[in-house]
Amino acid sequence: MRRIILSFCIIFTLTASPAYPFWIWTPKTGKWVNPKNVAKDSPKAQFDFAKDFYSEKKYPDALREFKKLLKTYPKSFEASEAQYYLGLIEEEQGNLYEAYLAYQRVVDKYPFSERIKEVIEKEYNIAEQFIAGLKRKALGVVLPVENPAIEILTKVVENSTYGPLAPKAEYKLGLLLKGLQRYYEAEDAFNKVINNYPDSEWTEPARFQIATCRAAVSRGPDYDQGAMQDAKQKFEEFVREHPDAVLSKDAEENINILKEKEAAASYNIAVFYEKQKAYKAARIYYENVINNYSDTAWSAKALERLQVMEKKK
Repeated sequence: MRRIILSFCIIFTLTASPAYPFWIWTPKTGKWVNPKNVAKDSPKAQFDFAKDFYSEKKYPDALREFKKLLKTYPKSFEASEAQYYLGLIEEEQGNLYEAYLAYQRVVDKYPFSERIKEVIEKEYNIAEQFIAGLKRKALGVVLPVENPAIEILTKVVENSTYGPLAPKAEYKLGLLLKGLQRYYEAEDAFNKVINNYPDSEWTEPARFQIATCRAAVSRGPDYDQGAMQDAKQKFEEFVREHPDAVLSKDAEENINILKEKEAAASYNIAVFYEKQKAYKAARIYYENVINNYSDTAWSAKALERLQVMEKKK
């Protein structure tokens, strides 16, 4: 019996003894605390401790210690650095949306940080990766946004205001919205490039993109002849103002396409009136095609219909 009791005591001592070092009594709080959850005595000591884990690529430990610093010393200089390193860790692990969120907290909580310019550049690069086709997932879960790049580019513009990345980010935002067929929003973004950054290199292509948005609207399911005419006008203005621009050739091609569409629309209206035997109205539209769109395929067709109508008299 004594042997059993002695064995039990030995086992209890061996299993229980390791627990003691994990808990200490703190007179300041009057509580037992686990040292593992307590930050170092100064923000610098805590930061250095966390950074050592980061340097060794022990990311879970580094995340824990940087977060501990933020909780214990939220107003310290090291806190802004810790928040920045949280972004670095997420980015290095491929968690780009989480990285963006961590970087954005640097801007929101520590606007005077020396890292702001660097953070904005990192956010922009993350947006570029999403634009390039990165899957819209984070930690295996679909993100609660249609396309993270829209949110991120919007923030880049907001963060940098009139900084060097702002016009480029605004222009890329317009392209992204245009690609999603959100033409009116895209046009708004391109207009902001022109109005807010008139001297930037992105102003000229923004004017071209506005015209392409107008053209896209005119080709949509809800046919908009006014948008088509407006698009042609904007392309013509672009060619006049930038005759030597690389995009002028594309603009001229778009003008020809739109002229074909306008000619087709006028021709079809003429056909409608002809079928209704409203020959006077039909003649007006056929002649409009012949006189104003002589370089399109519809001009010959309109002339042919006029000759047929003459024979019917």
